[in-house]
Amino acid sequence: MTHLLGMLAAIALTAFCWGVYGPVLHFGRDAMQSALRPFVCVGLAYFLIAVIAPVALMSRGREKGSWTSTGVLWSLLAGAAGAFGALGVILALTAGGKPIYVMPLVFGGAPVVNTLLTAFLNKAFGQLKAPFLAGLILVITGAVTVLVFKPQPQLGHADKPAAVEAAASADAEGKVGVKQETERFFEVLLAVTLALLSWGAYGPVLHKGQAAMGGSRLRPLICIGVAYFLIAVLVPMALLGPLGDEGSWSFTGIAWSMAAGSLGAIGALGTILAFACGG
Repeated sequence: MTHLLGMLAAIALTAFCWGVYGPVLHFGRDAMQSALRPFVCVGLAYFLIAVIAPVALMSRGREKGSWTSTGVLWSLLAGAAGAFGALGVILALTAGGKPIYVMPLVFGGAPVVNTLLTAFLNKAFGQLKAPFLAGLILVITGAVTVLVFKPQPQLGHADKPAAVEAAASADAEGKVGVKQETERFFEVLLAVTLALLSWGAYGPVLHKGQAAMGGSRLRPLICIGVAYFLIAVLVPMALLGPLGDEGSWSFTGIAWSMAAGSLGAIGALGTILAFACGG
């Protein structure tokens, strides 16, 4: 019973942290007007929480399990999946997507990917019964419904003259505006797909890494933090100049983005704790 309550608490922690991750990251991205800069901040937060803190805790020598090459590899892959998922969310927001529908799409599709990949890795497709598959179909249906009926901005009375003028301007531009809007829609869709595929693969891959290291909680977290640092800090910092990033660093943007990264890292810890409790 204690393990069950611990697992549910860990799941609730992850659900909360990853649930508010998108809106918090959106504030950071808007403040810096950049896709790469908030990504760097997310990576730094992961490094502090998922590498520095666990290493300090492990120095006490109370962590079970051991380092193994297989466990490190799987855990690094999980960290890479997490980093690419975070990048997908940032790209979706940069392309004009809003957290109110981007995040439900990601977290609606990720469980389906998680289930299919878990069944593939464990050769357990035969265990997927009809009611369970029906539930997955409902999840997919819900994600599609969110996309089709996503909230549209409401125009107040003061905005109507400007809206009329904008509409006239759009009519004059003809098909160009429609083409650009369609391109942005597909950019958001591709970015969301990257995020849901990456985060959907995260859980099963991380579970393999944790199991290979004897159920260790901190070792897989350290590997995740290292992968984030490599992918979300070193690479973007090297690309800021060559890609001509037009954003700028700001205290507000850094604070929001670091907060998002902290939420992501704590959510990752919640996932590991849920596995450690038998999930």
